[in-house]
Amino acid sequence: MAVETAAGSTPQDPEARATARAYAKVFWRLVPFLMLCYVIAYLDRVNVGFAKLQMSQDLGFSEAVFGLGAGVFFLGYFLFEVPSNLLMHRIGARIWIARIMITWGLLSAMFMFVETPTGFYVLRFLLGLAEAGFYPGVILYLTYWYPAQRRAKIIALFMSAIPVAGIFGNPLSGWIMEAFHGAHGLQGWQWMFLIEALPAILIGIVTVMYLDNGIDRAKWLSDEEKRLLTREIEADQKQAGAQRHSLREVFADKRVWWMCLIYFTFVAGQYGLTFWMPTLVKSTGVSGAFKIGLLSAIPFLCAIVVMNLLGHSADRRRERRWHLIVPALAGAIGFAATASFADNTAMSLLFLSLAAAGVLTCAPLFWSLPTAFLSGTAAAAGIAIVNSVGNLAGFVSPYMVGYLKDLTQSTQSGMYVLAALLVLGAVAVWLTPARMVNR
Repeated sequence: MAVETAAGSTPQDPEARATARAYAKVFWRLVPFLMLCYVIAYLDRVNVGFAKLQMSQDLGFSEAVFGLGAGVFFLGYFLFEVPSNLLMHRIGARIWIARIMITWGLLSAMFMFVETPTGFYVLRFLLGLAEAGFYPGVILYLTYWYPAQRRAKIIALFMSAIPVAGIFGNPLSGWIMEAFHGAHGLQGWQWMFLIEALPAILIGIVTVMYLDNGIDRAKWLSDEEKRLLTREIEADQKQAGAQRHSLREVFADKRVWWMCLIYFTFVAGQYGLTFWMPTLVKSTGVSGAFKIGLLSAIPFLCAIVVMNLLGHSADRRRERRWHLIVPALAGAIGFAATASFADNTAMSLLFLSLAAAGVLTCAPLFWSLPTAFLSGTAAAAGIAIVNSVGNLAGFVSPYMVGYLKDLTQSTQSGMYVLAALLVLGAVAVWLTPARMVNR
């Protein structure tokens, strides 16, 4: 991890060096563990896209049924996200994140018993309820440790878990489905749900013993390190004007709802990509779940590089808007071009890689916008509002792509709609005042 200095200090300043060492300790203690949790969370959320390769045929599910089931997750997610984040702010991250992981692990395993569309919908809805609050809870948790000027690259690193889940999870899901198919009378997709649910339960138990609720509870920090880190957080909250934000004001704040619009467009692209990636690769003529998994990992490899490069650049330059506009437009071009080369595996993978680099970069960099003007209880509510409303796109996007695929027998129209949404998001970011978010 590169040495960082406190604002207004030089690398030779002893206090700046002490602050950099303290942040290095925070990074290695928290970020790799939270990334591991999110890899497991994201894999359990989107592995239904791989299960579809066998599940739809075995159970007779149409494209629209699958798309609706994939999206229903986000209705439960939407309903419980704000209460979940407020509870985490009150109870503490250690217990609450552990609760989330254990319950979603148990529900993920139950997907192996799905037989009907209704059962599929119910479990996806309950999984959304169970997982609600994990992602915005971690974003909120990171604001307890990192001030705004250090946050974009940390969130980008945390959200590298999404492409990591694709890089390792897609081939793993494909391998499980092929290797275990028929074992003990179970289909490959049933084994996949069971095996990939177990880590969530185990890591959830570990979370109770590993995470600390905040700087003051961290026994692995010295008193001096706690003082330095707390000073930066307090200065950041003062700069954000956090004392002027009540919970009621957060719900009435037009900026929060503007952030919801922006995030909705980015999430639509993200889940349009991650839920339908295996199907898009298969439609180019590729066969075999493991081979599809390997090829599906390529766009995620591209995304993990781009999202971290731009995360570092955004923090270094203290610029947020153009670091979002450019990848959003790149993602739009990627989706539109993928639709034009739907029968060519090499060209589809090239443009899917562009789409993945664009849309998966937008999400982590986006969070530097609302967290620049929200903190404390206002952040707990504001982040949850933005994430819950934005994630309704996770319901709309997969269902829309599935419905249009049933209607037109092609994914092209769905890709064009996703491209248009990303252009809308880029325009909305451009209309956001720079002075509000460039910290």
